[in-house]
Amino acid sequence: MHAETEAKPRQVADEVAERIERLILDGVLKAGQALPSERRLTEKLGVSRTALREGLKLLRAREIIHTSQGKGSFVARISKVDAGPLMHLFNSQPRTLYDLLEVRSLLEADSARLAALRGTEADFIMIRRRYDDMVNTQAADTATHAHLDHAFHLAICEASHNPVLVHTLQSLNDLMLGSVFACVNNLYHREPEKRQIDKQHARLFNAVIGRQPEQARRAAAEHVDSVRQNLAEIEQEEQRLVRATLRLEGWT
Repeated sequence: MHAETEAKPRQVADEVAERIERLILDGVLKAGQALPSERRLTEKLGVSRTALREGLKLLRAREIIHTSQGKGSFVARISKVDAGPLMHLFNSQPRTLYDLLEVRSLLEADSARLAALRGTEADFIMIRRRYDDMVNTQAADTATHAHLDHAFHLAICEASHNPVLVHTLQSLNDLMLGSVFACVNNLYHREPEKRQIDKQHARLFNAVIGRQPEQARRAAAEHVDSVRQNLAEIEQEEQRLVRATLRLEGWT
């Protein structure tokens, strides 16, 4: 009898941990986000405070959450790629930007298609909010525009309801944000390119919200491919300028 009594809290703790893990996997609780209060969690999960604490202890042992003294528990950045030699090369070699944009084109095209197929009304509300934030911002700094642009694309990915796809994109978050920053920094101040990007975003938004999977897939791929091509043209233009300036100054 005593053994059964001992086993039961452990089973409940496992269930608590699994349910919180599911919320993290589904993107309801995001990396870096503070967990709700113990009282709110016990109400939402329908468990005792003891069972909740045991479940949280399991998650801490698995390094899925971490607790900061006096601040509470937070979702760990489980999808962040470790900063090893490969990541250093990716960050230090400008040409990998084009490789990353190629990967973005593949991943975001399929996530847009799935979002149009599977997105719920709640997903579309989030996508609309992110789109409106991006379109209506008056911020002058590049970093703000890049974060808003990235948030819009991530909201579409989350509407795919494919946790592996979402976490794959999030695992490349720093690199992805870098590619968006390069796009914003180099293209947003050029009026023709900025207009083109705005039209592409609108096309993508309308296709996803309108539940048009093939149009959404094509709009996402064309947007990222167009950015890749524009950045390559700017780079070539700058190289031509450098060569011409050197010739003018008598270096060649």
